[in-house]
Amino acid sequence: MGHDDMDRDGAGWRTEEVLATCRRVSPTQLTVWVERHWLRPRHEGTSFVFSAADMARLELICDLREDLALDDEAMPVVLSLLDTVYGLRRRLRVLAEAIGDLPPEARYLLQDELRKREEKEE
Repeated sequence: MGHDDMDRDGAGWRTEEVLATCRRVSPTQLTVWVERHWLRPRHEGTSFVFSAADMARLELICDLREDLALDDEAMPVVLSLLDTVYGLRRRLRVLAEAIGDLPPEARYLLQDELRKREEKEE
């Protein structure tokens, strides 16, 4: 069962399930990563509940630590940059959808204006 399959009902994963699913992280590491806000699970009583996005980020952190040997000082910088990139990608997707909904003549005008601005920058 994939991460998304478990999260469809909105229940998410409790700490014990996270540790059973991702054996690359120890209980201590998981706690530290939450305290450092590298992961942001929601609180339910005295435990954490991790979303599909948290699980994907957990896997990313493990990959960065193992594959790129990122240390604890570099990790927040890299995570912040990745968050920025993902945020920009989301905004560009929304912009592209909005442009796609414009009437054809408005799209052509916009393409023309963008082309002119790009030529100015060259």
